[in-house]
Amino acid sequence: MIKERLFTPGPVPLPPQVIKALGQQIIHHRTPEFTNIFLQTREKLQKLLNTNRDVLMFASSGTGAMEASIVNFFNEKDKVLVINAGKFGERWRDLAKTFGLQVIDYQIEWGKTYDKDKVSEFVKNNPDLKGILVQHSETSTTTLHDLKFLAEMSASLEDCLLVVDGITSVGVYKVFPEEIGIDILITGSQKALMLPPGLSILYYSEKAEKRLEKSNLPKYYFSVKAESKKQGKGQTAYTPAINLIIALNESLNLILEEGLDNLEKRHFILAQMTRQAMKELGLKLLSESPSNSATGVFTPEGIDADKFRKDLLKIGVRVAGGQDHLKGRIIRIAHMGYFDYLDMIEVISAIEIALYKNGYKVDLGKGVKKAQEIYINSL
Repeated sequence: MIKERLFTPGPVPLPPQVIKALGQQIIHHRTPEFTNIFLQTREKLQKLLNTNRDVLMFASSGTGAMEASIVNFFNEKDKVLVINAGKFGERWRDLAKTFGLQVIDYQIEWGKTYDKDKVSEFVKNNPDLKGILVQHSETSTTTLHDLKFLAEMSASLEDCLLVVDGITSVGVYKVFPEEIGIDILITGSQKALMLPPGLSILYYSEKAEKRLEKSNLPKYYFSVKAESKKQGKGQTAYTPAINLIIALNESLNLILEEGLDNLEKRHFILAQMTRQAMKELGLKLLSESPSNSATGVFTPEGIDADKFRKDLLKIGVRVAGGQDHLKGRIIRIAHMGYFDYLDMIEVISAIEIALYKNGYKVDLGKGVKKAQEIYINSL
């Protein structure tokens, strides 16, 4: 018998409290019981983001909230700059084009972050920009983008919104939109919020709210105005993801009880343990600006990453692979959500075993030792 351990950057493992909540008999959503839970959950989301403003929930994957970010706050022909540094940067580009926006597609080599001088040049040459669209943590390349500089660039223009995909950063970092200068922030349930897929979340600033009346793009299910009117009263415009919201209420309890400072520190240590262990084993990291949400690492020359993942699965560890031109070249190891320090020791140990079985010269325990040292030094 092999016990499978999930280390993919979404879905992630579920805490027992969440599993218990998901397994309850369903309740009806048009009841005082659900309204009370919904309002509790909404308040906890506001605490997570350190805001008193609307934080909306949609029954959708994170892509639904991405679409809502476009159709509620922009008009056809609006010009936007897309920070396109991976698979999900491409999604911003494609969504914007689908709804008729003019896209400046700033393509960046996968594994790298944006160049500040180039962004400054784009902004200088396009004073009519209506938005800057970016992933905070680009999951496909395990890369973190600096939001503060982009917020400064956006604020320097007359009417430009900073739109941030925080799907793999909210719950890993303290992402406080008003402190950073984010106008629209979205996230999803199956990452650091420690839930199954199917729930997306959207925050919008006072500046963004002024766009709601002006937007002429078609919208129905993803109408922010319709949802805001209902959700402030503890209901939703359409049928909500009832048990996911009940489970989110529980997962937010865990996050807030840990404390956001402790949560950010834990994810930093988990990522450092993994990154430094991979380097100790002689493996090359994918990202030059690594995110604490997940680590991307190249397999050694001559070892196909997808075959390597199958070898890991044989000993009980499931990691993610690369996308597009990185397929067969990298593995991605998650740290976000329901992971602790011993989990990282497990996955590092499994990688050492799989490397050894593939004929790679490795001193068994070398990466594990490095990770242990990092953890001990963090105490």
